Amino acid sequence: MARSGRYKVPFRRRGEGLTNYRKRRKLLLSKKPRLVVRKTNKHIIAQIVVAKPQGDVTIVGADTRILAKFGWRGDENNTAAAYLLGLVVGYKARARKVEEAILDIGLHRPTPGARVFAVLRGALDAGLKIPHGEEVLPDEDRIKGKHVAEYAEKLKEENPEAYKARFSRYLQRGLEPEKLPEHFEEVKKKIVEYYEKKLAKVAAQ
Repeated sequence: MARSGRYKVPFRRRGEGLTNYRKRRKLLLSKKPRLVVRKTNKHIIAQIVVAKPQGDVTIVGADTRILAKFGWRGDENNTAAAYLLGLVVGYKARARKVEEAILDIGLHRPTPGARVFAVLRGALDAGLKIPHGEEVLPDEDRIKGKHVAEYAEKLKEENPEAYKARFSRYLQRGLEPEKLPEHFEEVKKKIVEYYEKKLAKVAAQ
């Protein structure tokens, strides 16, 4: 099909719906490290990225599989796991002398309370300074997985078979989903204690 002389071939990643270049330009103009959050079908990924002339450089990064190191037995793609991942990456960033960042959620819709904002809340609680509006952050009960626990308890009473099927991964890992909030607190405590010790060593050097 004929094109006018003004026609420009769009960037490949824009055409594939992978990158919003206008939004990316605004992020880069801040000249601050970016807390990049992405999701897959099974995990959540978070990285601290710095833009360099030769391309993006990842300073620290992790996905929710790292939570197993601290005994996490819950889902690796829910709000509680997203928060704990943000906590880990926030502490790791501070250990690398990164104290502030801006949030980069890519093409994810900025829905208040979404998992990408649970990662943000975790990073904030780790001590990173990141501009945000309080209204986007998930509340404390959702962070702890209280809604999951309440649903699991109700389902267990009403339909034990559906309960076993719905929460099979939790049960295989030895975690009763109705006890998720307590388990969350245990894992969070381990993460905080581990990284606070690391930060203390870094500060003493």
